[in-house]
Amino acid sequence: MTSPHNDAAEGEQDLFFNIINRFVGLHSREAMRATRNEPGREYPFVAMDPRQVLAQLRAAAESLGLTPDAEWEGRPRLLDVGCGIGNVLLFAEQLGFEVYGIEKDDYPYRIAARLFEERIEQADIWTYDRYGEFEVIYYFRPFCDREPQLRFEKMIEDRLKPGGLLIANHKNSDAIESDPRFRRLAPGLPVWEKKAPS
Repeated sequence: MTSPHNDAAEGEQDLFFNIINRFVGLHSREAMRATRNEPGREYPFVAMDPRQVLAQLRAAAESLGLTPDAEWEGRPRLLDVGCGIGNVLLFAEQLGFEVYGIEKDDYPYRIAARLFEERIEQADIWTYDRYGEFEVIYYFRPFCDREPQLRFEKMIEDRLKPGGLLIANHKNSDAIESDPRFRRLAPGLPVWEKKAPS
């Protein structure tokens, strides 16, 4: 049985998540209408459930020993590939990450750039060349078609620095589960660590 205090706290948390969902949902609809992505190949910005985002980011932060009040110098850098309006980056920043994003589609890029300025780059996934600079890479499946999605997943897994973390939502391949370079950090969460060389 839960205490009245726990029920009140959960009710308050639900209230905040509902407000977040309304704002993010508004921008999702606008982004879908304004998208310049090729709809048969690439997904427009679609927001993920913020509760799932928070659980995944918390698992990564705990694995790195990160706290929201950590000194700015030396904070782990997180890259959101296809960051949309920057909603995931808002959560990550609150958990203590130094956040960056790339987004190709113009409408969501402009919103994210207003939130994070020079830390957001309008760039294409395939031509971006700095994946190896980040301690954490996050993505929500960017491609509709299986073939480019598989190529994208492999590219990110290969370019992620050893010791880095990968948060990979809606992967097409489960090959990472048998890849000796990676270990899953938490059951049920798509969060993996790329092992550092021994």
